[in-house]
Amino acid sequence: MSSDVRFTDFKSDKQPTWCPGCGDFGTMNGMMKALASTGNSPDNTFVVAGIGCSGKIGTYMRSYALHGVHGRALPVGTGVKLANPDLEVMVAGGDGDGYSIGAGHFIHAVRRNIDITYVVMDNRIYGLTKGQASPTSRPDFETSTTPEGPQQPPVNPLALAMAAGGSFIAQSFSSHAQRHQEIIEEAIEHDGFSLVNTFSPCVTFNDVDTYDYFRDSLVDLKEEEDFDRHDYDQAKGKILDADKEYMGVLYQNENAQSYEQSHGVDENMAEIPDGAPEGAMDLVREFY
Repeated sequence: MSSDVRFTDFKSDKQPTWCPGCGDFGTMNGMMKALASTGNSPDNTFVVAGIGCSGKIGTYMRSYALHGVHGRALPVGTGVKLANPDLEVMVAGGDGDGYSIGAGHFIHAVRRNIDITYVVMDNRIYGLTKGQASPTSRPDFETSTTPEGPQQPPVNPLALAMAAGGSFIAQSFSSHAQRHQEIIEEAIEHDGFSLVNTFSPCVTFNDVDTYDYFRDSLVDLKEEEDFDRHDYDQAKGKILDADKEYMGVLYQNENAQSYEQSHGVDENMAEIPDGAPEGAMDLVREFY
């Protein structure tokens, strides 16, 4: 790993096409800064993304990357990590990609405890397809396809992760730049599957879950001196609290063995096949 990498080294020359003010800008900046701060470099980082506004994040970051199909980013990230455990694997997605069509993969990736970091850009709406309700939308959130609201309770991704045996469960906010970076750094350094559900406001289609809403409502666990992230019951209480939303690491089990540890996965199986042209990997890096 490089010791002198700057976060700007992770920036590609592709300009993001997100709407001005989109929370995904802050989410991605925090990811790049956290990767650099934890000693990673573009050459040892692999970013996997699915479908949605977050889907092209691998194009906007300079690293190995794959833009997969809807809801399937976690299986790809799992395969990448098991093929080459030396890579820092970061999976990015949205609340629709991860908690709807990808919900089954989410549960199983959590319970396997593979050493990857999953950053979900939760804007509580389908932004790319012009503003439909998502799994995390409020029951009364009115959209063109749900004029009276979804009329069902939203998915609680933190509770799903805890029920599946999650060893690192965190929540962040893209607008709190320094705090967001700190949380992702801790997720990267955790040995096992790390979930960082990140509130990333959609300024075009969601006028309810706004920057002001999250600034006013989020409670930072860093300021709660009595909270112990290693206490399962305390964490469960925060995660199931219907009156408050929290930012920070809600639960961490440092004693849980990662999949790689429990199954003895430590060898790089991702070898360049015989006959590959000289400089093939340089071409891959240039492409991404």
